[in-house]
Amino acid sequence: MTRDVIVVGAGPVGLMMAGELRLGGVDVVVYEKLPAPARESRGASLTRRAAESFDQRGLLGRLGPTEPADSHFGGVPIDLGPLAQDHSGARGVSQFRTERMLEDWAGELGVPVRRGYEVTGVREEPDGVAVDFTGPQGPGRERARYLIGCDGGRSTVRKLVGIDFPGPEPTRGFYTADVTGIETRRRRIGENLPDGSMVMAMDLENGVTRVVAYERGMRPKDRDALSYAELADAWQRLTGESIHHGQCRWISCFTDASRVAAEYRRGRVFLAGDATHVQPPAMAQGLSVGVQDAVNLGWKLAAVLAGRAPERLLDTYHAERHPIGQQLARNARAAIELRLTGQEMAPLRAVLGELLTHKDAAEHLAGVLSGLGIRYDLGPGEHPLLGRRMPPARQLDLPGGGRTRVADLLHPARGVLIATEATDATDGAAKAARLAEDWADRIDIVTGTWTDGPDDGLEAVLIRPDGYVAWTSPGSDSDLTDVLGHWFGTPQATGHATARTV
Repeated sequence: MTRDVIVVGAGPVGLMMAGELRLGGVDVVVYEKLPAPARESRGASLTRRAAESFDQRGLLGRLGPTEPADSHFGGVPIDLGPLAQDHSGARGVSQFRTERMLEDWAGELGVPVRRGYEVTGVREEPDGVAVDFTGPQGPGRERARYLIGCDGGRSTVRKLVGIDFPGPEPTRGFYTADVTGIETRRRRIGENLPDGSMVMAMDLENGVTRVVAYERGMRPKDRDALSYAELADAWQRLTGESIHHGQCRWISCFTDASRVAAEYRRGRVFLAGDATHVQPPAMAQGLSVGVQDAVNLGWKLAAVLAGRAPERLLDTYHAERHPIGQQLARNARAAIELRLTGQEMAPLRAVLGELLTHKDAAEHLAGVLSGLGIRYDLGPGEHPLLGRRMPPARQLDLPGGGRTRVADLLHPARGVLIATEATDATDGAAKAARLAEDWADRIDIVTGTWTDGPDDGLEAVLIRPDGYVAWTSPGSDSDLTDVLGHWFGTPQATGHATARTV
C-alpha cells in the first residue's frame, strides 16, 4: 500500500505537520529514530505568531501556563508596550511539553508515530517516493506519494536528497544546560559582558533554570565530551557566582552557525523546520519558524492530495517560506555579532537602542522577531491586511446570536470567507458570499458583524487555512473568483455544497 505522506521527525515541526495534514484528510505516518520521546527542554520559548498558530487550531490552551517573553535584538531591548499590537511571545515553554501536547493532538486525529524508525534511503519514483528504513523489526521499505523531512539541522532526508545547506562555518561555541537547585540572578534576555562574553539565566518549570554561557574566544565544542563542571567553571569566571552545586538535568552546546537550505522542495520531497534553517537558539526563533513552515505547507499538500487544488500550489511553499529562512539566518548572524563583539560594538548598540525608542522602528523589528510582520505576496491591493495574518483575536458577532473569534473559525484548517452584515456593506459582502458558494466544500462562509477592532472598512475577507489574508473587499485589486481558484482549486462541477455550520 502507498501512503499519502511520510513525515520524518517527531519533534514539534513534524508533529504539527502531521496534524495539519490529517486535518485535511491525508493518510500520514511519522517516523522518529528515537525509541522514546526526549525529555530535554531544548527550545523554551515561542514567538507570538507561533502561539497564534497553535491558537488557530485550538491548541494554545493545551500548553498550560506561560508568561510573556521579553523582546530584544542581540541583547538590545525592545519596549513592546507602546506598540499597537501585542508582539510578546511565550517564555518558559519546555520543548518536551510542546511535543507532548502535539503528539496527543496528532494521536487524537489518528496519526501513527513510529518510534525507532530511522530513514536510510530515499528514492523518488514517477508517482511517489520509496523510503528505506531500519526499525524495531529490522530493515524495511514503505512508499508514499510525498515525503517531508522534519528531522532537524543534521537532516538525513536533506542529505539523502542532496539539497545544499549553505552558510558560513561556525566560529563560536556556547554552553547551555538545564539546572535545578541554584539561585542565580535572572538574565532573561542575556547579559552582554564588556569583553564580548555573554551569560543568560531564565526560569523554566518545576524549579529548572536554563543557563547559557559564552566565554570570549570559546570555539565550538564536542557535545559528547561536555561536562557540567566545565560550564560551572566558565559561569564562575564570568559572573563570580558558583553554580557547581546545581543538579544538571541536561547539557548541550550550540554554535553561531546560521544556514538555510537552497531548496525547500525537490520534486516529491519537502523540508521544514531545522532541516531548512538553523541558527543560534539564543534568537528563540527556530522552533517557532518551523511550526509556521508546517502550517504553511500542511493545508496546501492536503488540498493537492485530495484533488481540491492544482499541483502548482505546492510551489508557493518555497516561494513564501524560503525568504523567511533567509531573513532568519541574516538576522541571527547580525544579532550574534552585535551581542558578542565586545566594547568595539558598543556605539552601534547605543545607536540601535536610540532608534528603537521610535515607534515605527520598534514596530518593524518587533514584527520581524514576533512573526507578525510577515507579508506574503498575495496579489495587488491597498488594504493593510492583504498578505498579512488576520489578527486571530478579532471577534465577530453572529446573526443567530453568539460571538466567535477568527482563531476559532480556523480550527478545522479550512479557508474562511467572512462577509459582514453592516448596512452600507451588505451588497458587496453578499456578492462575495454568493461567489464563494461554489467552493463551500473547502471553505467556510461566515456572516456577521465585527465586534471591535480597527475601523478598517473591511466588508469581506478571504482567509487561508494558515490565517493569512488572500483577498479583501475593499482593498484587493484581484477578482475574488480568480483568488478562490488560485488557492482552492476548480469550483464544484455541479450545484452548491452546504457550508459548514459555524
